[in-house]
Amino acid sequence: MTDRFASRHATLTSPAYDGFPITTSDAAPVLEVTRAIYVGVAGDLTATFASGETVTFQNVAAGTILPIRISHVLATGTTADALVGLI
Repeated sequence: MTDRFASRHATLTSPAYDGFPITTSDAAPVLEVTRAIYVGVAGDLTATFASGETVTFQNVAAGTILPIRISHVLATGTTADALVGLI
């Protein structure tokens, strides 16, 4: 398989190159600070940005990709599900 972009440096605006499932937790951080989050099941998403600020995104539609760099997805206040961290 050929990957023409394998030697290119990834930036915040380039496509994601990896991902991981996110389990919500009021204490534990996500596996890695994200470049974006995919929301598979609609709902609210309460997240802490890499800067430390915590916000709630209300009524996020299923299939949405939020281009946000977050360190935590909180269980309290999050009703969205099937979350994938994109890096």
